[in-house]
Amino acid sequence: MAKKPTATRKKLPEFDKYYHYRESVQSPDEDAAFLEDIYRRAQGRKPTVFREDFCGTFANCCAWVKRNSKNTAFGLDLDPEPINYGKTHYLPLLSRDQQARVKIELKNVLGRNLPKADVICALNFSYFIFKERQVLKSYFAACRKSLNAGGVFVIDAFGGPKCQEANEEVSENGNPPFDYFWDQDSFDPLTHEAVFHIHFKRKGEKKRLNVFTYDWRMWTLPELRDLLLEVGFSKVEYLWEGTSADGHGDGNFQVVQKGEECEAWVAYLAAHA
Repeated sequence: MAKKPTATRKKLPEFDKYYHYRESVQSPDEDAAFLEDIYRRAQGRKPTVFREDFCGTFANCCAWVKRNSKNTAFGLDLDPEPINYGKTHYLPLLSRDQQARVKIELKNVLGRNLPKADVICALNFSYFIFKERQVLKSYFAACRKSLNAGGVFVIDAFGGPKCQEANEEVSENGNPPFDYFWDQDSFDPLTHEAVFHIHFKRKGEKKRLNVFTYDWRMWTLPELRDLLLEVGFSKVEYLWEGTSADGHGDGNFQVVQKGEECEAWVAYLAAHA
């Protein structure tokens, strides 16, 4: 009698932290369109030169150059690891012409002689790494100096009562699906310093702990607006997320004069030169 074949479990591909990060928290094509629209609404024309600070794998830069054959993107970061990842995983997906219009530099965003742009962004709360007011002010001043006439600097921020205590949220992302955990480990009410971790769990595997860790100061919206105006921006707009029928954010951000009372919120600030 022939031996019955043994069932084998399909082996998952090697774990890729940057893939899982992008699938969980990034939407480069949507972000590029959103940033372009902020500028177009103010200037009546489309921007062409983009700079992504704390660019990491520079996915937003790649999305930017795909939008228009005239677009150029600069990415700045101090960490060579995510930059090298982007060069091996994202750049090859672009045409030769598009690749030539992506310029990535291993530079400090607080440095001198930084690339000028129509739109500069620091997303995913990356600038929260600056905990001292004077340092953050210096960064905002450097961005103001780097903007072309009529340019805009866009940042995001988050907060709310739920973000002032230890907690963990989980969501399902990707294909095949995996669990993404956003873990707030601590919050200091005296300094607004907080530590966060990102964990991942794929089906059939143990939870991968502390794949990314962030030690930040959670800046408030009025603090950020005051600093941006102090360094010379002419106008700072708040963009607040709308609410869907089920009470959750609908992903649609509009300029507002007053926010809503929410347990947790994400907002954008658009600072115009």
